[in-house]
Amino acid sequence: MTLATTPCPSPLPATWSVADRTAFEIGWDHARHRLLPPADHLHAGNPVRQGWEAGQAVFGTRTRQPTPQLRKWLQLRLGAWVRGKAFDLVGVTPAFLRRIEVPLCPITGEALTHGTGGGNDASIDRVNNLAGYAVGNLAVMSARANRAKSDCDWRDAVGFARQIEQGRLGSIDGLNARQWARLAVLTSYCTPLPHAEAAALPLLVLPPPRLRVLNPVQVLQLMLTLRFMRQGQPARVDRVAALFPPALRTPVLVLMTSLLARRIAAGPSWSPALVQRAMEDAWAEPAILRRWQAVAGALSGAQCERLVERLHAHRLAHPGWRCLPPDAATEAWALQTGGLAPKSDEADVRTWPSGLPISAGTQPALGLATGRSAGAAVALAA
Repeated sequence: MTLATTPCPSPLPATWSVADRTAFEIGWDHARHRLLPPADHLHAGNPVRQGWEAGQAVFGTRTRQPTPQLRKWLQLRLGAWVRGKAFDLVGVTPAFLRRIEVPLCPITGEALTHGTGGGNDASIDRVNNLAGYAVGNLAVMSARANRAKSDCDWRDAVGFARQIEQGRLGSIDGLNARQWARLAVLTSYCTPLPHAEAAALPLLVLPPPRLRVLNPVQVLQLMLTLRFMRQGQPARVDRVAALFPPALRTPVLVLMTSLLARRIAAGPSWSPALVQRAMEDAWAEPAILRRWQAVAGALSGAQCERLVERLHAHRLAHPGWRCLPPDAATEAWALQTGGLAPKSDEADVRTWPSGLPISAGTQPALGLATGRSAGAAVALAA
């Protein structure tokens, strides 16, 4: 459902840039919910203030009650505008932000808090810093982890983890080696990588809700792992292994039997958090990683895509996964501009006034996007 928009009282100046119009809309939406923009944007001539004042004149006291997700939505939009980053208004809505919420930080594993001002407060950020604020590229993590991440990419995170492991430092920016390694895996999901590099990474952290995994070999790795996370369903390791090339069926059986042993050792509990932790811990074991690399190293990216498709066709993938064309996996990510917002009217397809999309109308699902030319992607949602 998308609520009807309220017309702008007068056309915006023709001389305004796309960035100015974006700021005006942000101020307008603050007024729509009777919220005051930050003081830094209330000086005379600021387009955020101009939009806020125009909205006040139209809405008056006929405003809507802001939810925590809406406040975060406005905060993200304002931050994206200040830094010149692309923001997908169609997909990233307050309802979407609610769907990606998690109880634990995927990096530190600590319980997330809200509004305390501490390091464990929930924070939302882009996973791939060279992409925009768009569906599939946003994750919730602690403020502490987000500050450490900053502008780091997956290679930076791997390097920090190795420095700590080699004894040079006890921690870097408040994260230990294991946490930097988890951050490296998380950021790798949303970063197109050469097959060999993606195949070498352990599955130290499962993708949070609605995150997309762009590398085919990591999609396959994820699908094998999730076979052990379905309550009341057998892993069917023999049926899975039978879909691999004959020379790899025994190594796949060995890998999956090893994963099954770790799942059994975790006990009979089907608490999602405990099961997830058990499988992530399994991938931290060198023996598990070696067995996976023996399988993944014998496959190409194209072979991984075909295996993903076969697992899906034989109903051995998680129910609810759906196939998407390659371009849809990174739709609105602005990869061609490195995540920067458009600077010309031709690149900006929005029209004034912008409404407040309360719900994007998408169904919660575990999605799979795959394609020959651009690899595979997986989008997870609770």
